[in-house]
Amino acid sequence: MKGPLRRALSEGLGTRFQGSRGASGLCGGAMRLVQFRTEGPASEARIGLEEKDGGDILDLNALDPSLPKSMRGFLEAGEAALGVAKRAEASGQRTIPRSQVTLLAPVTNPDKVICVGMNYVDHCLEQNVKIPKEPIIFSKFSSSIVGPYDPIVHPAESNEVDWEVELAFVIGKKGKHIQETDAMSHVAGYTVAHDVSARDWQMKRNGKQWLLGKTFDSFCPLGPALVTKDAVSDPHNLGIRCRVNGELVQNSSTKQMIFKTEALVAWVSRFVTLYPGDVFLTGTPPGVGVFRKPPVFLKKGDEVECEIDELGTIRNKVV
Repeated sequence: MKGPLRRALSEGLGTRFQGSRGASGLCGGAMRLVQFRTEGPASEARIGLEEKDGGDILDLNALDPSLPKSMRGFLEAGEAALGVAKRAEASGQRTIPRSQVTLLAPVTNPDKVICVGMNYVDHCLEQNVKIPKEPIIFSKFSSSIVGPYDPIVHPAESNEVDWEVELAFVIGKKGKHIQETDAMSHVAGYTVAHDVSARDWQMKRNGKQWLLGKTFDSFCPLGPALVTKDAVSDPHNLGIRCRVNGELVQNSSTKQMIFKTEALVAWVSRFVTLYPGDVFLTGTPPGVGVFRKPPVFLKKGDEVECEIDELGTIRNKVV
């Protein structure tokens, strides 16, 4: 099987998948793509398919050693890499038991992590602020990304670390000045994100610019999988929840999003070129700690669960 898979990859690099929405784009088959390591200190990152949420892993790099071993490289390879994954999924190849792998963030080295502020109607109402007329964009550095079950490091520099569950999507095809009607052809899929936020640095210090308070190391857990867009019934009508130590603190729906995927791709691509692997965090619903009375913040030992229907759950302990 390796020979045909390698040929498909070498012959198809640079081409693009035909998406289910009719436009030329990525991810023509419903899959849960993951980055993972097997047991052992010297194990390198690999690309795999998760059978189902929480299921065993099909090692794509074992089936075809010529495949890129990072999600960014995999997405850059376009139709050829995705075709390999689709055929592998249908081949009945033996999987690796989940207990023998460590899941990494679905994307670990993006060119950009683009974040959207104030993007839920109910979150704006929580703060008693006007609904934005244009997307409010900020960023995290990619060094803030950690895996779906990795610890969140509580920085000594902050006393006000807060939680924010968010729907994230990942770019699959390069583009600039993308029209909303063509935006979904540039989207590979969706995942769960946690926009951890140091509110003192976000709201009181650094000139009240948001960057530093949002981008401490470990402040962007992602995962568990990159769920291709064809596998998501409606990304803008999914239940979204956050629990802290088992207590439900955020509970809403992505239908509350003000600017949806297509609008965000079109808006941001007016300013910057989008590349495969770029991650968008699309905003959080109400229930964050800073707007509670009195405010509540994360402390060492807390465990945060961020969950979105059809995508999965990430669990990160504060250390």
